[in-house]
Amino acid sequence: MKNENSMREIKIEKVVFSIGGTEENLEKGFKLLQKLTNKTPARMKSNKRIPSLSVKPNLEVGAVVTVRKEAEFLLKKMLTTIDNTLKKKQISENNFSFGIKEYIEIPGMEYQRDIGIRGLDVTVVLKRAGRRIRLKKIKRGKIPKRQVISKEEIIKFMEEKFGTNFT
Repeated sequence: MKNENSMREIKIEKVVFSIGGTEENLEKGFKLLQKLTNKTPARMKSNKRIPSLSVKPNLEVGAVVTVRKEAEFLLKKMLTTIDNTLKKKQISENNFSFGIKEYIEIPGMEYQRDIGIRGLDVTVVLKRAGRRIRLKKIKRGKIPKRQVISKEEIIKFMEEKFGTNFT
């Protein structure tokens, strides 16, 4: 029996939670991300001016948290809120994203009066062994195209590991 190449194995690198908003809405989103992940979110600032949205440079417009250690556990929890179903258009190379309309749909989360009803975005980044070669500073290398995880491979991985349905 032939063993599969361990370098081709797909792993979850990280799960990124993000919420957009300004001023009071951003504070509520910040609290929600803190409660959800038990980590301190990073605040994102705008780079340009958008008058129609009353956004100016260096205005805080979002909050982001990256989870690496408990990524698989949190991903299972988030997939239950969307009935373990994803659309094929939500997938791109090496990652996929989906949105959660209301945080109270997440198992174990209860309504918080100070947060209100808020939604968030979840992005899952996948990787194969050897990805660090491209990212490191000393002796940086190039990764061939076959190292990139395609849509079909992501669909197969999610169906096998999490039982996810795709439409």
